[in-house]
Amino acid sequence: IGQQLYSMNSDGSDVKRISFGQGRYSAPVWSPRGDLIAFTKQLSGRFYTGVMRVDGTGERMLSQSYLDEGPTWSPNGRVIMFGREAQGDGKNIPRSRIYSVDLTGYNVREVPTPGNASDPAWSGLNPK
Repeated sequence: IGQQLYSMNSDGSDVKRISFGQGRYSAPVWSPRGDLIAFTKQLSGRFYTGVMRVDGTGERMLSQSYLDEGPTWSPNGRVIMFGREAQGDGKNIPRSRIYSVDLTGYNVREVPTPGNASDPAWSGLNPK
């Protein structure tokens, strides 16, 4: 079966498997609104950043590469950031960068950093 995603009540009861696609699922993160779960999926030597509804329906892949992992939600729940590592060529050290993607999956963009970067995390909203 491989790694899958499950949900349960806060007391550990009512455990339900929610991922049923092919591949290995990891790094689930609930959206700020509680309506979606972002995750990392590994399938056929590729890594994907995806989202699904909390009951496991509506699975959509938003990005794919040699290594995409560690999704984190923006406070408004409209954008996901994740780490991406380029495949090494045997001569150079692989490059690690942070990317963002909106929920359509059509706007994958590198977040400029002065060097290698990984493990992004959004801060909460700053109420004033």
